[in-house]
Amino acid sequence: MSSVKPKDVILIVDDIETNRVILEEILKDKYDTVSAENGMIAMSLMLSGSVQPSIVLLDIMMPEMDGYEVLEMMKNNALTERVPVIFITAADAESNETKGLGRGAVDYISKPFNPEIVLARVATHLRLFHYSESLETMVQEKVNELIRSKEKMLETMANIIECRNLESGNHVKRTKELMRILAECLSENPALERSITEAEVDIMAKSAPLHDVGKISISDTVLLKPGRLTKEEFETMKTHTTLGGAMIKLMIFDNEGGDEEDDKYLSCCYDIAMFHHERWDGKGYPSGISGEEIPLSARILSLVDVYDALVSERIYKSAIPHDQAVSIIREGAGTQFDAKVVDAFLIVEDKFKEYADFHK
Repeated sequence: MSSVKPKDVILIVDDIETNRVILEEILKDKYDTVSAENGMIAMSLMLSGSVQPSIVLLDIMMPEMDGYEVLEMMKNNALTERVPVIFITAADAESNETKGLGRGAVDYISKPFNPEIVLARVATHLRLFHYSESLETMVQEKVNELIRSKEKMLETMANIIECRNLESGNHVKRTKELMRILAECLSENPALERSITEAEVDIMAKSAPLHDVGKISISDTVLLKPGRLTKEEFETMKTHTTLGGAMIKLMIFDNEGGDEEDDKYLSCCYDIAMFHHERWDGKGYPSGISGEEIPLSARILSLVDVYDALVSERIYKSAIPHDQAVSIIREGAGTQFDAKVVDAFLIVEDKFKEYADFHK
């Protein structure tokens, strides 16, 4: 069963009732019409969402708020800035037409109204409006596709690094989802952290797999050593943070002029790769920064990474029980870890255990 395409809504704004009635009569067979007798009512209808017009026919000379003021308000509001406006003008008002077009109106219709001209101009600008909308949709879909491809490529790279590190790749999956759990807890508890949006939670989770990307440049002698690292070997291992940061910074430079969401994703990848071994007390590496100087995403990943390392078996250590890992992290609040991040972890520690146990 085919659905009937809804008609476009035309908002007619004119303080003279006769003009509104005439325009409604001309347009009613092809479009749904809504009328407003002044600019304040028109703006209230649009900003409240009760009317979502595809085009506005707007009289210029009106009391209280003229057409130019209405147009300016529309252009300064995200809900209405893209809605095309056709000015209604007197036949001899050429200066009004020039002024209106200069301020963002798409066309004008002269009084007295010629039905054929009204229909033709409305139809033309509706076609342009819908074409512009469909073009933006197609562009955004392509951008999203490219972002997904880049994310998949980078996550695949992270899995390769884990396999080289003799890990199964589950570490990458676990850190991604544990990062999401912890960031969501922070965003949902204003007393802990009120600055994380839902979109930022998603970006942080997607960025988490790249935290150890710099290990791809660490030699096998150091990376795969089963025993304790020497001081020199540990200094080499620590460079995976700066190496990873440098790799991602090159991607950021290559992405200049790219999509804003992609920029935020790569910036978060950089922060996590570069700073996830920093400590709240300033005793971490590579920069020795402390407290809120450390990007929030890196503070969250730091705890997630330590938890996963503690409860997982590695070539150089056995796994420890969840409760013991929780105690170690609790003791690190205010020294190794941001205390607010630890508080959030203690709220969701059962979710950590459930996810980690299931994805060993």
